[in-house]
Amino acid sequence: MKQPGVEIIPAVLPSDFPVPAIIAAAGDKASEHFLEFFAATIRNKNTRAAYVQAAAQFCSWCEEYGLQLATIRPLHVSAYIETKPLTAPSIKQHLAALRGLFNWLVIKQVVPDNPALFVKGPKFSRKIGVTPIMAANEVRVLLDSIPTTRRIRVPKKHGGGYKEVADIKGLRDRAAIGIMGYTFARVSAVVGLARADYRLEGKRARLRLLEKGSKELLVWLHHEAEAYLDAYIAAAGIDDGETPVFQSLDKAHKLTGEPLSRRDMLRMVKVRCTAAGLSETFCNHTFRGTGMTVFLSNGGSLEAAQEMANHADPRTTKLYDRRKDLAKLSEIERRIAFE
Repeated sequence: MKQPGVEIIPAVLPSDFPVPAIIAAAGDKASEHFLEFFAATIRNKNTRAAYVQAAAQFCSWCEEYGLQLATIRPLHVSAYIETKPLTAPSIKQHLAALRGLFNWLVIKQVVPDNPALFVKGPKFSRKIGVTPIMAANEVRVLLDSIPTTRRIRVPKKHGGGYKEVADIKGLRDRAAIGIMGYTFARVSAVVGLARADYRLEGKRARLRLLEKGSKELLVWLHHEAEAYLDAYIAAAGIDDGETPVFQSLDKAHKLTGEPLSRRDMLRMVKVRCTAAGLSETFCNHTFRGTGMTVFLSNGGSLEAAQEMANHADPRTTKLYDRRKDLAKLSEIERRIAFE
């Protein structure tokens, strides 16, 4: 029996994720194993959230057509996929979620067969990434555009007027963007940083990043990213090792102690890009792709980029290498002219 205040699925509150009616109608055993699949078999919270949404949407579709859990067949799964207005990668993700869920329900003897097992998804391959990347000079424009001081009013009893103080928000944002660009770190690893994850080894700084798949990665910091992070931590007075590095701020411009979320970071990136006169299409992942492209353009090896990016397969790293793409654009601009 669930205890009060305890989450059934980590990172997904029970109130936000009720058992779908089609599952509940199949009995308590089906409901228990349905929730168990997400809680026990998926450790990555981002994957879990995506699979939860995929399962909820499929169950809702089944309910619309009056299907029962035991009567779902491959034809139904195929029809659902055909009617979903999704991109090919999203359809593949939905199918992966349904295959995993029904496989679990088969193992737990809730249903006799896996109706999603042999349903084929669309053919899809990608040789180059689609995440928008910046040119090196655009990153410099962005970093230099972020204010690191702000003016505040001085009370009359203290002389009145204004004075310049450190802008904690600006220092925080510059440090976060700098780390994403210089280390190729995923945003989830950056927002998960605690003060103890940043330390000096000799005269140089190193970060401990908890990357995708709960893989620990120790990375050396570029001197500029180190300077940005030092300036922010000093101004913010973050000393406790367990304290999140990148925190939200209250209305008084003081750190709250609560870590920024990925969505918070995305909003920040878009606001900063807009203020710098850059495209609104840039996102958190932009800095990962930009960092790798600049690194490789300046003579860095693919093997080093792969290790820094924590990729198991070099083909994944190549997706982030946009040098050929930029070269094609240069050739088009130079060689095609309709005059």
